Amino acid sequence: MDKHTLNDFETLLAGSAREHGHLCAGQVIGVRMAILGLNLVGLRNTRNGPDIKKLVVYVEIDRCATDAIGYVTGVKLGRRSLKFKDYGVMAATFVNLETQRAFRVVSTERSRDLAASYVPDILDQSSAQLEAYKRMPLHDLFDVFEVRVDIPETDFPGPTRAKAVCESCGAVVRDGREIHENGRVLCHFCHGDVYYKHPLRVDLVKKNLSA
Repeated sequence: MDKHTLNDFETLLAGSAREHGHLCAGQVIGVRMAILGLNLVGLRNTRNGPDIKKLVVYVEIDRCATDAIGYVTGVKLGRRSLKFKDYGVMAATFVNLETQRAFRVVSTERSRDLAASYVPDILDQSSAQLEAYKRMPLHDLFDVFEVRVDIPETDFPGPTRAKAVCESCGAVVRDGREIHENGRVLCHFCHGDVYYKHPLRVDLVKKNLSA
């Protein structure tokens, strides 16, 4: 199984399941995907070592596997080493910032059909998938593509590289996320491009709320 030993895998899976909240097939896929991705880009021990500064991972779905990938690799949104693309695909792209090598790893649909053949004695579908994904060879579990990822400077980990001030509300917008419209600089709220509606400012003093 990969370049890691089975004990490595089981230890990572147990830790990932604890942090995620339960053990499921998605956790197995995520742990194995992360191990494979790290091996492909030539990085190890990113979770607890200095190689974390060399790694960026793009995930394409907000499901169980994503938590497992974050656990194994150590990438985090707050570190800007974890990037979320809301594509709805069980896939992740691993980028070595030092070498610029990148691989996109995609969980296959055929693995679902093959699961029963690996564990014919397990009749429950969810349990069968979980155990089968532990045993299944990588070529059945994943499709892998070597890709190129051009990461903008404003998306790199590390300190803020750009700031802009919204000309409507005065909010500071970091990392090139401002919107330029008709010669004006706007935040997403003032541009009308947000996920919430009808914001009403809350007076924390009147509510007697404190830290």
